[in-house]
Amino acid sequence: MGDPRGFLNHDRQLPERRSVPVRLGDWREVNTPFPADDLQKQASRCMDCGIPFCNNGCPLGNLIPDWNDLVYRDQWRAAFDRLHATNNFPEFTGRLCPAPCEAACVLGINEPPVTIKQVEVSIVDRAWAEGWITPVIADQFTGKRIAIVGSGPAGLAAAQQLTRAGHAVSVFEKADRIGGLLRYGIPSFKMEKHHLDRRLAQMEAEGTEFRTNTEVGVDLSVADLRSDYEAVVLAGGATQWRDLPIPGRENTGIMQAMEFLPGANKVVEGDIDVPPVSAAGKHVVVIGGGDTGADCLGTSLRQGAASVQQFEIMPRPSDDRPEANPWPTWPMIYRVSSAHEEGGERQFAINTESFISENGRVTGLRTHQVEQVFAEGRMTFEPVPGTEKDFPADLVLLAMGFTGPESSPLLDDLAVDLDQRGNVARAENFATNVDGVFVCGDMGRGQSLIVWAIAEGRSAAHAVDVFLSGSSQLPAPVLPTTAPLR
Repeated sequence: MGDPRGFLNHDRQLPERRSVPVRLGDWREVNTPFPADDLQKQASRCMDCGIPFCNNGCPLGNLIPDWNDLVYRDQWRAAFDRLHATNNFPEFTGRLCPAPCEAACVLGINEPPVTIKQVEVSIVDRAWAEGWITPVIADQFTGKRIAIVGSGPAGLAAAQQLTRAGHAVSVFEKADRIGGLLRYGIPSFKMEKHHLDRRLAQMEAEGTEFRTNTEVGVDLSVADLRSDYEAVVLAGGATQWRDLPIPGRENTGIMQAMEFLPGANKVVEGDIDVPPVSAAGKHVVVIGGGDTGADCLGTSLRQGAASVQQFEIMPRPSDDRPEANPWPTWPMIYRVSSAHEEGGERQFAINTESFISENGRVTGLRTHQVEQVFAEGRMTFEPVPGTEKDFPADLVLLAMGFTGPESSPLLDDLAVDLDQRGNVARAENFATNVDGVFVCGDMGRGQSLIVWAIAEGRSAAHAVDVFLSGSSQLPAPVLPTTAPLR
């Protein structure tokens, strides 16, 4: 504990964001640089608790008090070493993770918690700037070949760990670029893609092979995959989106978020000049109040939407923790993302009953307010009489989450078992019912957080290394096979 009075002397502080008119004119990240002196003051607020609940709040088990103290003492290289010991990609989590560690911070019982996420991303950004991040080449090579199917954070974490253990690792991605949702699902205003590209360059230098435009089960048969590789790791994510089968759904102008967001990212990448679908000049309604919905909101505003409404069927959360939601659980409170600061309107406790159309194209939505009702252990949403309202809409984006992995020739031909939720079933060591086939990330646990994906990728890598070599020096976080989103 560098400064015993740090949490008393300094208030919580975060980076300033670029002004809304400026950032709506580009796709760059919204935060401005955070001065190192200010960051050290923020790190000094860490109390080095006897029981660091932040470590338990983080699925990766990040050594948070350690690197907070080292940053305060201006020992940045040592802080980076502690950070990288548990997290392969802190530049991703430091930008995209909702920070369950901060929700579990002891200071957060009665004060704003330590800015753990900002300290994390500042450490790794400095490490890149100082040239501390270089390829880590295995001391010896096993001759074992491993296939990773899917190049999101879970697949990349597993691939890096197994490559460093000396195995020959190939990552298969059906899209034209590596990264999964990091590449085409996350807008650049949340994470610019050069952060991803330089990490991929490091992995290639370490020996990981990336194969794009290859859908296993279609472009490469499962039989060939199994004959060419001693082990397979499934890391294809939970890509089966939740739909809204109500009257009028068949009309044009209604699409899934992941049919909309990739086009905007392809424009930013320079692959195309204009997106296949643009919100420019349109009245947009986003159905879904989560992070993906906010991504659609920010993207629509940057494309020049005439208006944006974001619908959420749940009631508006309270500004403070409810009594039934005590520390250190994830606080179900009202949050305002950077996209929400930029414009649009949020509608809570609202349900869409039908789409209004003209000549086969959506022109609006018919809605009503709902009341959350609990009875006999079940929750329902009951219509509130007299609250019917129509909203104009030229473009409707469905951002209601994902139900699990899509049915595919890969899963069918492998004949892996599915659990009751439709995810790929696995044992505690991430092994499926098929010998030599493992699963990690959202494909096995369902839609979850990036930090869980990386943690599971690291754990699956340990299990695969043990399977192939009999033992492993890779770290093996003890993780449950299923868990809530937070």
